Amino acid sequence: MYSASEIMDLGFACLVEILVIVNEEHFIAEVNRQKFDYTAWQREYFDKIPTEELQADMVKFLSTHEHEGQGKRI
Repeated sequence: MYSASEIMDLGFACLVEILVIVNEEHFIAEVNRQKFDYTAWQREYFDKIPTEELQADMVKFLSTHEHEGQGKRI
């Protein structure tokens, strides 16, 4: 399990990698400005996707992305 600071570092690294630093700063400012609720957004986002489609996407993703973490699949 990651510490809070490790999670923050990983999250910012992901944002910077995808959005580059300037857009990453805009993204964070927008999230703060709108008092963004990630849990509510995630629930709304995934509720719109049919279960069969979500399951097919997960199987496809797992077949092309080998697990590289330190955890073990059980």
